[in-house]
Amino acid sequence: MRTVLRQLSVAGLCLALAVPLSAQDATKSDAAVKELAAVKQALEAKFPGAPIRNVSRSPYFGLYEAQLDDRMLYTDAKVNYVIVGSVYDTATRTNLTEQRMRRMNRVVWDSLPLELAIKKVKGDGSRKLAIFSDADCPYCKRLETEMKGLDNVTIYTFLFPIDQLHPDSARKSAMIWCSPDRVKAWDDWFDAGKLPDNKGDCATPIAHGSAAAGPDRGGNETGSGRIEKTSHGAEVTQERARKNAIPDNARG
Repeated sequence: MRTVLRQLSVAGLCLALAVPLSAQDATKSDAAVKELAAVKQALEAKFPGAPIRNVSRSPYFGLYEAQLDDRMLYTDAKVNYVIVGSVYDTATRTNLTEQRMRRMNRVVWDSLPLELAIKKVKGDGSRKLAIFSDADCPYCKRLETEMKGLDNVTIYTFLFPIDQLHPDSARKSAMIWCSPDRVKAWDDWFDAGKLPDNKGDCATPIAHGSAAAGPDRGGNETGSGRIEKTSHGAEVTQERARKNAIPDNARG
């Protein structure tokens, strides 16, 4: 009987100790969340209109890190000073900032709305690649040329016209999407500058505000982006991808 009472006493003591510790952890967690929110708010005040994302504590010198467009910046708690650039590990000569950006920009491949892309299979199609492309983007044209050398890959091309840079791109993208053979229409445009013979008036992802998927910030100076499926998920070379609301009749 005494043994049972001793065991109950020990259990009660453990429970009593666990409750305060749990409360302390919750308090620390709340404080950390508020701290990060304050840094984000301060950054937004210092850089009005800039898309500040992924604010967190960095492992370097007590600084905070935040993502602004496709760049990483580091700052103090009061956001009095900002460092824009990369941190390198001198022992391994590794760009730690780039490594961190790749981890932050990783997406789940299966979350991509692949039915809203132009699908091109080369060889056995075993490797997977998603492209966000503007029909009038010179960098995209160069990328298309480079990809001709790829084999055993399935390429998903999301039409991603950027009106501010290329006002006629949306019209051309719609004509390509409305073609009965989208792969051929896309290749013909980039290879020979030839558009399909239609008005581009079918239901398209483009007609609903943006391409089927694209970088979170809604485009960039190059008008292109790439996601490659890897063993760890999907690696994004520029920005995170997202799925927009598209009606069923626009899906391929």
